[in-house]
Amino acid sequence: MSDTAVWERIGQLLEFPVDFPIKVMGRRGGGFAQAITDLVIARVPGFDPGSIELRSSSRGGWLSITLLIRAHSREQLQGLYEALSAHPMVRVVL
Repeated sequence: MSDTAVWERIGQLLEFPVDFPIKVMGRRGGGFAQAITDLVIARVPGFDPGSIELRSSSRGGWLSITLLIRAHSREQLQGLYEALSAHPMVRVVL
């Protein structure tokens, strides 16, 4: 299934607006958490940074950031995933 088909299917399954969790993983340090927070704030109006959950890996080298966003459209959600995935500090977006 192509990326376009996947996003179209997601748009069919979700009823917008929707509260949607996103998990972002990258190396701990170097301003990773702040960079991701800033990116989300710029793309999601009304995003509450207080909803962010941080979790370090067992050895402390990696950081998982869980964000709860209010998505208003499939296009907004897709754009956010693409921006997060393209960020040089990000290793995985789920």
